[in-house]
Amino acid sequence: QVQLVESGGGLVQAGGSLRLSCAASGRTFSISAMGWFRQAPGKGREFVAAISWSGANTDYADSVKGRFTISRDNAKNALYLQMNSLKPEDTAVYYCAARHTIMVPTTTDEYTYWGQGTQVTVSS
Repeated sequence: QVQLVESGGGLVQAGGSLRLSCAASGRTFSISAMGWFRQAPGKGREFVAAISWSGANTDYADSVKGRFTISRDNAKNALYLQMNSLKPEDTAVYYCAARHTIMVPTTTDEYTYWGQGTQVTVSS
């Protein structure tokens, strides 16, 4: 099994920045691709960003392109999401996800492991 624990969420004003982290533990050799998803109140879980094992391949939702940056440090079994120019519509619970694949998955069904989430609230 793989355990994922997110951190770094909080309350920020519009235009501000936050950096989310996700720490992986357990059978981390069984995972490669990792991603971030988010879920706002009353809405489904949506894709935010994903990254391949090497970090060479990334993908972003159109709504966050140019504002968010996904990165990882495999030596630390860590995944990050740098969020800049935050907007009130970015308010959601953010989840870290992982699976073993050479692809860069962008849907919830493609991921095997999930964290518990961290709340991000952007005030206007």
